[in-house]
Amino acid sequence: MDVHSLFGQGVEPGLISPSVEPVHRITQVTDTGYTACVRNCPSDHPAAVPYLCGIAADLRFVDKTSEMERPRTRYVAVGDADVAYQVFGEGPIDLLVCYGLGHHVDLVWEVLGIGDFFTRLASFSRVICFDRRGTGASDGLASNAVPTWEQFTEDMTAVLSAAGSEHPVVMAAGDTGPIGILFSAMHPEMIRGLILLNTAAKYSQADDYPTGSAPEGIDWFLELCSEGWGSEKFALLANPSMANDPEYIRRSALVTRASATPRSAVAQLKYLLRDVDVRSALSLIQSPTLVIHAMNSQILASTHGRYLAEHIPDSMLVELAAGDIGLNPAILYQITDEVSQFLTGVRLDTTIERVLTTVLFSDIVESTQRAASLGDQRWRAVLDSHDTVVRDQLRIFKGREIKTTGDGFMASFDGPARAIRCARAIVDANASIGIAIRAGLHTGECEVRGDDLGGMSVHIAARVGTMASVGEVLVSSTVKDLVVGSGIEFDDRGEHALKGVPGTWRLFAVQG
Repeated sequence: MDVHSLFGQGVEPGLISPSVEPVHRITQVTDTGYTACVRNCPSDHPAAVPYLCGIAADLRFVDKTSEMERPRTRYVAVGDADVAYQVFGEGPIDLLVCYGLGHHVDLVWEVLGIGDFFTRLASFSRVICFDRRGTGASDGLASNAVPTWEQFTEDMTAVLSAAGSEHPVVMAAGDTGPIGILFSAMHPEMIRGLILLNTAAKYSQADDYPTGSAPEGIDWFLELCSEGWGSEKFALLANPSMANDPEYIRRSALVTRASATPRSAVAQLKYLLRDVDVRSALSLIQSPTLVIHAMNSQILASTHGRYLAEHIPDSMLVELAAGDIGLNPAILYQITDEVSQFLTGVRLDTTIERVLTTVLFSDIVESTQRAASLGDQRWRAVLDSHDTVVRDQLRIFKGREIKTTGDGFMASFDGPARAIRCARAIVDANASIGIAIRAGLHTGECEVRGDDLGGMSVHIAARVGTMASVGEVLVSSTVKDLVVGSGIEFDDRGEHALKGVPGTWRLFAVQG
């Protein structure tokens, strides 16, 4: 079955469904790779003015990711269950963040490394984040006792009361979307604003809702969840932009498994996909509303987001060009920018520090096969020896370790000659203990985000590394040209196409 039929009829990107009245479209294509936005709000509505909540327009984001301590997880009783929540940030707006299946309030900080996402939200709001019953750090649910979506709103009431929040903005993602919709309709006097992220008012098809999924599509997806919940394949389906980052996909799968068991997830999804219908509540929402939706998701058709924007009075729709609906670095900055714009009238300061540096990627050749032949314990010992050797050489040659990739390293150097000599030393030192290494280098301008580096130069270095043979240090022509006169000699390896990189690149092997 075509994946696009899972949660609704896919439409060609950028087109309005025939069943939806046309709306005014404003399209901006930026270097962050997303499209914004379809607006459905009259000029006299608060959502159309520079900011929603009356915050001073000179607000600026200050990156304090490394300074902010991990928030303490607290619990509040809801009936016989405990619901886990966190409160952090000192901004003037209370922002209740609801994210259900696939989320865990503790592990998203420890495993996914998305602390910067929450820190950015906390730069202009007081964030209240929780796991609803049946997910994450909150109490689980019996498979035959899944509460109704109306009962799930009790989790929100309890968390807001425990956090001392009286007039929050609610941000509801994924399966918590219907909860946020109902809560906003039930408590118009309380809700200051509503943000709906990659969600729907109804998932199943009906005569008056052709956007929904057919019964066989729902059955197929539930079977997929039963067999593949928490797998890397499942994580990739929600995060296609992260296909070239296997470590992220592995970690995302881990958090999904921690958020719920397959049996519990399927029981909850069965109710959500087959029975939930909160369309009647859409017209009752009185607060300014922002709908953020992926245009090209393999799971959730963009027509769901457009339906929400068309039926919630005076709402605004922002469509992201990427197909991701999971929490990942490809979309998190885009989301926080849109939320900041909606609530304060000011986009977060997205000025990115850029540095010229030489990036090194190294990895163990045929690591998967070797791990399988050695077994877990002996392979762990090999990795430990490899890591020690690499870190020793990085220290000697004044390289900076950026991150490990499971069986390799990413590092940066302020001088290309030292980077080459370090790479050669890493290859030779590992060879002396029976570990075959290959390495690739490229010099270029990189984006600095905290302790990490990003940008096309990093991508090029990684691709050069994959082209290297056993025991080889391969460099781009840029690196070779920068070390003229250093005494380092090279063998020409010809021109190559690097996956995902425009044009062809001449590569050179360092003579050993």
